[in-house]
Amino acid sequence: MTQAALLEQIKSKKSFLCVGLDVDKDRIPSDLKNEPDAVFTFCKRIIEATAPYCVAYKPNIAFFEAYGLEGWKSLEKVMDFLNCHYPEIFTIADAKRADIGNTSKRYAKAYYEQLEFDSITIAPYMGKDSIEPFLEYAGKNAILLALTSNEGALDFQLLQSGGKSLFEQVIEKSRNWQNADRLMYVVGATKAEALQKIRTLIPDSFLLIPGVGAQGGSLEEVSINGLNDQCGLLVNSSRGIIYASSKSDFDQVAASVAKDLQQRMAFHLRQKEII
Repeated sequence: MTQAALLEQIKSKKSFLCVGLDVDKDRIPSDLKNEPDAVFTFCKRIIEATAPYCVAYKPNIAFFEAYGLEGWKSLEKVMDFLNCHYPEIFTIADAKRADIGNTSKRYAKAYYEQLEFDSITIAPYMGKDSIEPFLEYAGKNAILLALTSNEGALDFQLLQSGGKSLFEQVIEKSRNWQNADRLMYVVGATKAEALQKIRTLIPDSFLLIPGVGAQGGSLEEVSINGLNDQCGLLVNSSRGIIYASSKSDFDQVAASVAKDLQQRMAFHLRQKEII
C-alpha cells in the first residue's frame, strides 16, 4: 500500500488509529482458550470489531514467535484474513529487523512477499546497507526506529555529538538513503515534546507513534505536535484496546475504546483541515 492510499483511508475513516496485536494467551478471555487456534480467533474478533475505526493493524511478531510453529501459523492466518477481508487497511510487522544486506533481503522477502505486510519496523544501528533492502519494494514501507519511549532510550538515542542527539543524526542520515521516500519513523508517544523538533527534520514523513493508552502517552499532545498538513501520523494503541476487557464481550469493549480514540482523532483532523 502506498502512503497516498493510506492517506485516503485516514480521510475516509477520519482516523489515524493503529491497533496493535500483542496477543498473550495468558490475557485472552478464558472462554477462548479451548479454541483450536485461540490466538487467531482472538485477533479475528478484535479485527472485526475495530476495523471501522482504525486504518492500520500492527501484529507484534514476538507475541506470535513465542508460541513456536503454532504461533507462526496463527500469524499467517491473521495476515491472510486481513489481506482477504480488509485489503484497504495498512499492515505493520512490528519485528524491528535489520542485518547485513543479504540477510535484510531475506527479511524483506519474508514479510513483504510471504506474509504480504505493507510495512515492517526496522532498527538503524547497522546503517545504510542494512536498511536499503527494505526500501527496494514499490508500495511497501519501512518504519525506522528514531526516538522510542522505553527507559533505555536514554542509553543511546539522546547522546549528544556535534550539538545533535543521536536520534536526530539517524533521521538526517536516513534521508539520503536510496528510496528514502518509502521510510516512516517510530517516535514514542511519551516523547511528544520532541515531535516539534522531529517535524523540522522530516516535515512530510509518516510517524508511527506507539505508547498511547497503557504506556501513558497523550493523544492530544501527539496530535498537536505531530500532525502535518497530510496527517502524517499513525498512533498505535495495543493493550489499551485489545485487553480493555477480559470477559466474553472483549471485542465489543475493544470497539468502544477504538471508537472513542477515532472520534478524538477526527476532532484533530478537522482542526488541521485535513477532513
